[in-house]
Amino acid sequence: MQKNIGIADRTVRVILALVAGILIATGQLTGMTAIILGIVGAVLLATSVVSVCPLYSALKISTTKKQG
Repeated sequence: MQKNIGIADRTVRVILALVAGILIATGQLTGMTAIILGIVGAVLLATSVVSVCPLYSALKISTTKKQG
């Protein structure tokens, strides 16, 4: 798969995933909200690590810089 997540997008995704993790770990979020936010945070972190977002691919969006 071609990378479609740029540096700024990856940074925002990692920060959001960390905030979600911290809120869950400190007990600020519990129950179903914590589960859903935990899943969303894990997806954000995973997509930022591999630099590919399936939703961006389906919508033909790319936040990477154009070469050339």
